[in-house]
Amino acid sequence: MRVSESDTLGAIGEVATLSRVLPRLTPAAAAELGPGDDCAVVAAPDGRFVVTSDMMVHGPDFRLAWSTPFDLGWKAAATNLSDVAAMGATPTALTVSIAAPRGLEVSVLEGIADGLAAACDALAPGCGVVGGDLSVSEVLTIAVTALGDLGGLSPVLRSGARVGDVVAVSGVLGEAGRGLAVLFAEGVDAYGMPDADAAASARERHPESVAAQLRPEPPIADGRLAALAGAHAMIDLSDGLAIDARRVAAASGIAIDLDSVALGADPLLALEGGEAHSLLATFAAGTALPGGFRAIGRVVAGAGLLLDGAPWQRPSGWDPYRGWDGARG
Repeated sequence: MRVSESDTLGAIGEVATLSRVLPRLTPAAAAELGPGDDCAVVAAPDGRFVVTSDMMVHGPDFRLAWSTPFDLGWKAAATNLSDVAAMGATPTALTVSIAAPRGLEVSVLEGIADGLAAACDALAPGCGVVGGDLSVSEVLTIAVTALGDLGGLSPVLRSGARVGDVVAVSGVLGEAGRGLAVLFAEGVDAYGMPDADAAASARERHPESVAAQLRPEPPIADGRLAALAGAHAMIDLSDGLAIDARRVAAASGIAIDLDSVALGADPLLALEGGEAHSLLATFAAGTALPGGFRAIGRVVAGAGLLLDGAPWQRPSGWDPYRGWDGARG
């Protein structure tokens, strides 16, 4: 369908665009002042807050032929909410900045706003968008900053794992990686280029895998539960279990030994499939694992990552400059 010039960002401008987008966003419960002024004002009852930022750029991070605008908004929120949860905090507010081509339809930004609101409502009730910015760019870019409340607890760091700890995960491993492989294999045209019709067909054939990639559902509430249960270390599994487990091992000065049986029917996919946005945590032996956490290994003396007691050397994980094959953790 041909888009009318009057439906583009360049035609109606920033003020009119915001008047259509802002009403679609869910207010943040912690916001004393939301969008519309030079800054938002967000309550910090703990006296501290955690903060994280993440960027999604068309091309390396998403393809408009594969993702709907709603998908983009959902994933932009989910990936940041998961980082907040990995610190043991409760997400309270997001700021969202978007740079987009002048010719982009305003409906795309409306769809992104709907996805942001829906993800906050479903994954972190009470969290919402409190501000942001719009700018022009040749490449659609979404940048999100998330705030979280520690609620009187210490943040759960990557550096706290101790020898003897149980290594546990909450969330699904490997499914998002499978979804990405499906899109690259089946969501393309005869020339290997991303194609919307092919992607829609792939989504129908592999709904769970593609949804895990395009619209992840990280276990946000389990981050807080892990902190309350005394988790020693925690990390969001955004770049792949293998590389992120190595990050915990390096920060803590220990080794992590994973159990291949506990990783499921496809341990390789569980280890190397990225963007799961599950939570990996370590707990003292004997701790009743909270929420959806399940044991997948243990912390041992040494360095790096082991699988069934043997060093895992594959260069597994995501590096934005080197892709999946070059990451070294």
